[in-house]
Formats: sequence, structure tokens, C-alpha cells
Amino acid sequence: MAVLGASCPTSVGSSRVLGRTRSVAVTPVDLGSDAVASVDVTVPLPALPTVVLPPAPVPAEAEPEPAAETVPAAEAEAETETEAAAETGAAAVPAAPAVRHRAAGGRHRRPVEKRRPRVYVAAALVGATGVGLVTTGTDGAAQADEAVEVSTSVAEQLGREAQRTRVSDVEAGRLLQEMAASRAERTSAAVRATQVQTEADRVAAEEAAAAEAAAAAAAAEAARPTVVLPVAGARLSSPFGYRWGTLHAGIDLAAPMLTPEYAAMDGVVIEAGAASGYGQVVYIQHADGIVTVYGHMEQILVEVGQTVRAGDTIALLGSRGQSTGPHLHFEVIVGGIDGEKVDPLVWLADHGVVP
Repeated sequence: MAVLGASCPTSVGSSRVLGRTRSVAVTPVDLGSDAVASVDVTVPLPALPTVVLPPAPVPAEAEPEPAAETVPAAEAEAETETEAAAETGAAAVPAAPAVRHRAAGGRHRRPVEKRRPRVYVAAALVGATGVGLVTTGTDGAAQADEAVEVSTSVAEQLGREAQRTRVSDVEAGRLLQEMAASRAERTSAAVRATQVQTEADRVAAEEAAAAEAAAAAAAAEAARPTVVLPVAGARLSSPFGYRWGTLHAGIDLAAPMLTPEYAAMDGVVIEAGAASGYGQVVYIQHADGIVTVYGHMEQILVEVGQTVRAGDTIALLGSRGQSTGPHLHFEVIVGGIDGEKVDPLVWLADHGVVP
């Protein structure tokens, strides 16, 4: 028996890929007198790596070539041996004891001898493996080249070429100086803004305090009475009217010496000083034309032209002039200093004040 690879040359026939298998036809050549046969072997191939490629242009459909007429290898070998025998004059040695029979309407065929199936299977396996390796290597290299070419083409189209630039030392120094100046300016602006805000807060606080004080003063003014009793806690010692044949035009309010005397209403001091019979006297003009008179005080505390409010202290009670003891002589004149003198008790009562 011949050994494959030593004295059994083979030729690989046509091959085609079907899914993940490849069908290979192996034709043994010149195996002596043994029978010749053709064996089809289906060998599984390893999975090919997946390579993503851009779509390739679809080639135009080619017309199928006509299939060549295939002559069985056994018949061709038999004819070759017959011709060789005729040229040499020797009788041809039959390759096998089998008798050639002619079928109706056909040529004589020798039965195929099945003495070396292992040799053909091994040859088929070796050939199929070689074809698969050659095909896989070739296809992988082609796909890799195509992928590199596509990547390079895309990079060129996008224009993404790396360019390295560097700023000079002078330019970098200038930029740093500008940054420092900008930062100093921002700091100064922040300080000025803080100062302005502080001043604004101070002014706002002062205005708020002033407004609060004004509100308190307004509240106190609203609560302040418009008419008050000239001496607090005094005793009525002499009423308004005629006394000993002479009109007593006011009332006398007795109290201890130096008791404070108050302005009965808001007004302006129109006269203050010594006077005959009163010892000392104060006249106050009020807004409604009323004039109030205060006499016999020990000390005057206001001046002519001074404005006073109801309840302000204008003098200290005394007993100067024609007096029998410390008291305040109080008069109310309607219509100015030369107007009509009225009963102070009635006038006070009209304003809600009772001695």
C-alpha cells in the first residue's frame, strides 16, 4: 500500500465555502495498479473573525460560464494505460480483476476498488485544512488592509491632524500680568462695594432710628393733652367774680412755694417780667386768640417770644405783689390781650379739666 505524502501525490480539485464547511474533491494520481476513485469530503472549518467593513460596491452580475465536461478519473487513467501499451507493444495489465461490462448505450466502467479509503480520507483532510488556512489568512489580511485604508481615509477627510503649539515666555508673562491686574481691580471693586453697602446700612439704620423717634414723638404728641391745669394739686382759694366791690377777673390756686407752674395750652410768650400788683407776670398767646395770664410767681423760667406747649414749666409759684400767701393768680382773656376776661373754671371745664 502506498503512503500519502511519500509516493502518493495528490491534486486538490475545486473547493467552495458552504456556511462553515468546505467541500474538497481530492483526486489521487498514479497509484500503480490500484483502482482510482474520487472522494468528496466535508470538513468543518474554524469560525472566521468578524470584521466590519464599509459597504463595497456591488459588481455587475457576470454571466455564468458553461460547465466543462468532466471525464471520470478512472476512465481517463484507463485510456492512458491502453495508449501507453499500444505504443510499446506490450499487453496492458488490467488494474483489477473485475471485468468491464458495457451498459446499454454507454461505455465500459470498471468497478471502483475500495482498498485504500483511509489514504484518500487523510489526503482530503490535509488538503481541506490547507485550503482553509490559506483562505482564512488571505481574507483576514485583506480585511485588515481594507480597515486600515478606510480609517486613514476618514481621518484625512475630517482633517484631524494633531498640531502642537506653544506660547512664548513673553506672551505668557503678559497674560499673567493681565490676570493679576484684573484680579486687583476686582478686589478693589469688591472693597468699594463693601464700603458703599456699609454706609448705606448706616444711613438706613439712622433713618430707621429717626423714623422710630419721630413715630414715638408723634404718639406722645397725640397722647399729650391740649389743655392742662396750671398748678397740679393746688387748692382753689378765691373764685372768679366781684370781691369787696372790685371784679376779681381770675382764680387763685394756693400751693406751696416754688411749686411748678405750667402753660395751660400751646402758645407763645408775649410778655414776662415785673408788674404792678402781680409782683411778676407772664402772658401767653394761644392759637385760637385766647390769652392766659400767670401772676405772683417767685421765679420766671421763660422769655418773651418763646414757644411753649401745654404742660411746659414756665415759672415757680410764689407770693410776690399784693398777696396774702403763696398762690397762682390765673386769668383767661378771649379775643386778645385787650379782650374779654372769662371765668377760668368754666373755660377749663369746657376743655375737660377740673381743678
